[in-house]
Amino acid sequence: MEQEMTELLSLDQSIKMEDSEQQQKQTSPHSSSIPIKSRPKGGLITMPFIIANEALEKVASYGLLPNMTFYLMKDYRMEVTTAQNLLFFWSAATNFLPLVGAFVADSYLGRFLAIGLGSIFSFLGTTVLWLTAMIPKARPPPCNQVGQACKSATASQFMLLVFSFLLMSIGAGGIRPCSLAFGANQFDKRDNPNNQRVLESFFAWYYTSSIVSVLIALTGIVYLQDKMGWKIGFGVPAILMFLSALFFFLASPFYIKHTVKSNLFSSFIQVIVVAYKNRKLPYPIQNSGYHHKNGSELQVPTEKLRFLNKACIIKSPEDVKPNGVAANSWNLCTVEQVEELKALIRIMPLWSTGIMISINLSQSSFPLLQAQSMDRHLTKNFQIPAGSFGMFLMIALTIWVFLYDRMLLPLASKIRGRPVRLTPIVRMGIGIFISCMSMLVSGIVEHVRRRRAINQGLLNNPEGLVEMSAMWLILQNSLNGIAEAFSAIGQTEFYYSELPRSMSSLASALLGLGMAVANLLASVILSAVDKHTKGEGKESWVSSSINKGHYEYYYWLLAIMTAFNLIYFMVCKWAYGPCVDIDITKRMLEVSDDDLPQENMSSHGLNSRQASC
Repeated sequence: MEQEMTELLSLDQSIKMEDSEQQQKQTSPHSSSIPIKSRPKGGLITMPFIIANEALEKVASYGLLPNMTFYLMKDYRMEVTTAQNLLFFWSAATNFLPLVGAFVADSYLGRFLAIGLGSIFSFLGTTVLWLTAMIPKARPPPCNQVGQACKSATASQFMLLVFSFLLMSIGAGGIRPCSLAFGANQFDKRDNPNNQRVLESFFAWYYTSSIVSVLIALTGIVYLQDKMGWKIGFGVPAILMFLSALFFFLASPFYIKHTVKSNLFSSFIQVIVVAYKNRKLPYPIQNSGYHHKNGSELQVPTEKLRFLNKACIIKSPEDVKPNGVAANSWNLCTVEQVEELKALIRIMPLWSTGIMISINLSQSSFPLLQAQSMDRHLTKNFQIPAGSFGMFLMIALTIWVFLYDRMLLPLASKIRGRPVRLTPIVRMGIGIFISCMSMLVSGIVEHVRRRRAINQGLLNNPEGLVEMSAMWLILQNSLNGIAEAFSAIGQTEFYYSELPRSMSSLASALLGLGMAVANLLASVILSAVDKHTKGEGKESWVSSSINKGHYEYYYWLLAIMTAFNLIYFMVCKWAYGPCVDIDITKRMLEVSDDDLPQENMSSHGLNSRQASC
């Protein structure tokens, strides 16, 4: 890292010197004697502010989720299914709104305003959540008197809690889709030969800070909540979000702020509308009957999804202006627009296969209750907080990516005598298989834990401590991390390679969209399991009383669903056919200013070459 930082410093300095020289030459033929009037915008000085904004937002937001189940169950009197469903909806909004934020930023606000407003909303959200812990009347009264029923949250108390979640989701929708792309804009000097190295170094520092931020959130913030209570545990994230917004706005004079341009979504709608309008038109016999951009290599649409080709049929010469542009974009589209929509439609079945892994990864309440009921001591005087076991997922993901990229592939290539790699689509399949194994292992561990709890006489005591080490939970978390490393990185590289370069922003948002859909489906699955497994004399599989329930059956149900999803994946892979052979790094670094990579791209993807199926 020190070497990369040194290279970044020297490269940034060379860029600044070149920019200064260019400004001097443009000012006067005798520019050597004239001082520079203003400092060039962008560059290294902006990096700490952008990275600090994103890192602090991650620490604040990710630090709130692990223990939130305890807060909802103990302070708001929610059942575990109700609490988990609320968290599912919160996660769904947090994963979906970045797609909306990207559209609004690209079409109206610009990335600077989107990040700035997002930071303000996130700060307001964490502040409102902190107030629910500070103000006694903002939540139900404590259950202190024996024999009296505990009061549930009133409608106004519940709405205040949901309002805080909504504000934080809106904030994430502004920050997360724009932060990396906005930062890359500050270093994107296309006339500099070292441009690619500068961007790669920035990406490396950005992703490193993201991983460190999540680990700090899962350890430091969770520890504060466990040891010092909700007032401190929620107050610290609010302070961090204030600093995040402050640092971002402090560097406002130094930022490069690009103007907004048109968005892809309107283009897709135009293709659908025009294709429907022209549905009765015959296909042209000659290739000249299709409208395409001047100088474009795509002059004729492909035969796949042929019905969409009618959107670019030229009905009369008046439809095209002398400069080659359509007279009305809602009456005539280009071949390029049609092919972009086709590419998106074609990848959607394979995109849907990644939803099941996200459903498995979104299960946060049950592992939390499991860890709380087990022995979490590392030493006699120190035990790992129950909410911190998610850090093992991040650790496993990071270690596996490093081993895969730096050791396993080079070793396999050396043994085979030629470059060896796993293509993105193969890694997606491996990720689904490992996720299935993770749910299977989760069920086995829970089965053993529950049996020991019953043998200890803890059937009716969900808060009793089972004589079993919580370190057994590390195995399932590690498998989840490896599954995510294979699937998430493989998916993102697949989207980048298969979609046209003009759709790079959308490619980076598809993974988050899948997570949002997964959160909603996870809520449906959980509610259905709860409804159909309880009745007269029967305890729900997902009961709030962990020892009376059967969490292992729930895990095994997810494992069976994941196994069927693997078969579905194989069918989709066969139906999709061959993939594009392309250099992912070149694609990412050569995209236009509006198409720079965004939140969900992994640093591993930056080093991948020739990502074909």
